[in-house]
Amino acid sequence: MPFPQFDRTKLNVKPLSARENKVVIENDHIPISQEPKNKSKEFIDTVAQTVDKIKYAHSINAPVMLTMGAHTIKNGMAPTLIKLMEDGWLTHLATNGAGIIHDWEFAFQGLSSEDVRANVDKGQFGIWEETGKYLNLAIIIGAFEGKGYGESVGSMIENEGVNIPSESEINEIVKNYKNDYEKSAAAIDLLDIIKKFEISSGWMEIKFPFKKYCVQAAAYRLGIPFTSHPMIGHDIIYTHPINHGAAIGRAALRDFLTFAHSVNKLENGVYMSIGSAVMSPMIFEKSLSMSQNLHIQNGGHINNHYMLIVDLADATWDWSQGEPPMTNPAYYLRYLKTFNRMGGTMKYLSADNRDFLLALYQNLNK
Repeated sequence: MPFPQFDRTKLNVKPLSARENKVVIENDHIPISQEPKNKSKEFIDTVAQTVDKIKYAHSINAPVMLTMGAHTIKNGMAPTLIKLMEDGWLTHLATNGAGIIHDWEFAFQGLSSEDVRANVDKGQFGIWEETGKYLNLAIIIGAFEGKGYGESVGSMIENEGVNIPSESEINEIVKNYKNDYEKSAAAIDLLDIIKKFEISSGWMEIKFPFKKYCVQAAAYRLGIPFTSHPMIGHDIIYTHPINHGAAIGRAALRDFLTFAHSVNKLENGVYMSIGSAVMSPMIFEKSLSMSQNLHIQNGGHINNHYMLIVDLADATWDWSQGEPPMTNPAYYLRYLKTFNRMGGTMKYLSADNRDFLLALYQNLNK
């Protein structure tokens, strides 16, 4: 017999407007002209080297990938990230589920970041109507439309709404699946949600008055992959009754394979990981292994790429104690010998993500 499950339909889901927030994007965003505070020689030299590597990759049409933790978004770095995309310097962005949420909430209400400790104690952390409903709906519809996780959310924001197909349209797809079982299954998932939550067909308008601060919307508008790499239960959208695991899985898997496709082309390219101690190395190592598998089959190998890890903590570790934990920045350095053997270059920079991204953009555009 299956184990009993928690019933999310019994939750007291409150409107997002009732939540106190710690970040106001119009006041707290970082302007692209702000001067970086870090003036150390290591910082300046690393930024200069990274700029040179990006310019070379750009000149030969090689990937320039930026993977980041949620704090990069929460710290108000959207204007810099958007300019880096608009000016053509980035070819792929990636974040975790929390980064997607902060970016969406900023676009929707200009506010994000609740008091986790206080709201858990009150039984209200993450249990908010608009964030849970609309983000899950974007992903469920995106999975039906063949989109990835980040693209699904980015298109909702950029287009300021989603199209809800009618029951007859969905039934027709299921009936005439023509061996496209994936499409048929996604259609059934969407129909299940439409009926359970009595969602009307047609265009559902959702206003995003602050979308100029939204990285996902800009990526969608510019045709740049912005992929999301979530973990089930890690993000607040899993508390909402409309949350659908199959849709999350479909959309997130598409994003992982899109990410791997970019890694597969990384020869002479650049990979930057900003403040992501777990997600970035985990998805990168699997993607690189798959990519090497294909290259080796064709007599090749990814040997030359530049990898930069930026995090606040110093990467110090007593290696006589064995492998560092994943939460320690030194965990990244376990890749160093591997990359050096491959001929690639890996660097670790202890720096604030705001300083690094500002310096990167300003030096790329001198």
